[in-house]
Amino acid sequence: MSSNVSWDSEGNWTAKGGWGTAGSGEKGFSLDRWQARFDELRETHRVPGATLAVLTGGEIHELASGVLHRGTGVEATTDSVFLSGSVAKVYTATVVMQLVDSGVLDLDARVADLVPEFATPDAEATKAITVRQLLSHTSGLTCDFTYDSGRGDDCLAKYVEAAQGVALDCPPGTAISYSSLGYVVLGRLIEVLTGQTWDEALRERLLDPLGLAQTMTLPEEALRFRVAMGHLGDPGADPDPAPVWDFMPRSAGPYGRVIYSAGDAVRFARMHLDGGTAPDGTRILSAESVAAMQHREVDCPDKWTVSSDGWGLGWTLYDWDGITGYGHDGSAVAQQSYLRIVPHAGVAVALLTNGGGARMLYADLLRELLAELADVRMPDDFAPAAHPPVVDMGPLVGTYQRAGVLLTVSQKEDGGGHLRYEFVDGMKDMSPPLDIGLIPVSETVFAGAGAGPAFSGAHMPVVFSTLTDGTRCVYVGMRVTPKTG
Repeated sequence: MSSNVSWDSEGNWTAKGGWGTAGSGEKGFSLDRWQARFDELRETHRVPGATLAVLTGGEIHELASGVLHRGTGVEATTDSVFLSGSVAKVYTATVVMQLVDSGVLDLDARVADLVPEFATPDAEATKAITVRQLLSHTSGLTCDFTYDSGRGDDCLAKYVEAAQGVALDCPPGTAISYSSLGYVVLGRLIEVLTGQTWDEALRERLLDPLGLAQTMTLPEEALRFRVAMGHLGDPGADPDPAPVWDFMPRSAGPYGRVIYSAGDAVRFARMHLDGGTAPDGTRILSAESVAAMQHREVDCPDKWTVSSDGWGLGWTLYDWDGITGYGHDGSAVAQQSYLRIVPHAGVAVALLTNGGGARMLYADLLRELLAELADVRMPDDFAPAAHPPVVDMGPLVGTYQRAGVLLTVSQKEDGGGHLRYEFVDGMKDMSPPLDIGLIPVSETVFAGAGAGPAFSGAHMPVVFSTLTDGTRCVYVGMRVTPKTG
């Protein structure tokens, strides 16, 4: 520790240069106190194992709690690696912005002019979709196109080609609609412009320069580390190991498979906090591109599913009572991952979990951490009011449809709302239909009850809105579904 840092009797450090707990200006991060709180909350919410990394005062603190696998009893350690899920999208977005920096890519370039395999069933939409729209989830491309294009180095090209017949969720530029398919297209764009596979480009251009030795993209690379296993079970019970570690094909990499430690997640975040430079001064990303990624491209009607107030170029954007931040959530076979960055305080937090009440652990732990370290007041958990308002369901009743999904909104005899969520066409065997009661939060926002095990007893946000062309739509899981009847 450098000489400008001193320790007090409670084991807290104080930096003479002004760093310390935001709001106090004196106390820093107490590792022992937060380890005890981390252990307590993890046990309370029945999360088998978790790791936590906190950047504050220019220092990274790493903690681990519980076990990686309840069947084997292997303990979680700070160097354990977890599946990132959708946090991988920000890594892909960062490499795309490096290509913008190098002058070989324009954000407003048409994707069809750059990626030979890219097309949609709508010829005009195909010609209109831009790189910027892919990054900000405003392209209209859908999310849940499941296709295994194999393990070869051509897997992204094959996936993008196979997706040519997949209908758009909405016309390009008319709404935000969360799109994993769009990030596979971005991964393929990286391959076309670099001549490397996405995995190679990520390693050479981002992971190695940042020294992220505990971050990888392929399952066989993870075998060198202590690897977390996802766990599944009913709310309130100790979950059991999932039947598979990861079911995603290799083509899911650009949107869903970066494998990392919590410490490496925060080291990646620190580069963005530091204006695009590595700790040794190496320029990874221009300051202009760092700022562009955090610039709000679109507002989010659904502010609850992933706690998003808006979206930038890759980053989810947050507004905590006037304090702005950015980050991303991820999920993969019950492994939940959370990354939060608060620029004004120089704070970044990564929480990686492997099942159980992970969402509740996140809410309780980060609410306390960000309040103490950055003066952030996170919003209350999404839930219906004690006395829900009376809402006229008439204008909302009808059918809503996007690729593979049919939603039917109806009004019950008692005046309440009901949503039936069905997978159809090529996705019809993914899951039985869900019947969800709609409890009004406002005239357009409803708390979905009985939404299935993914919500661990919590309420699912169901948000009605309109596209910019005036078409009514509904958001479930940050995916937009236009009204068709």
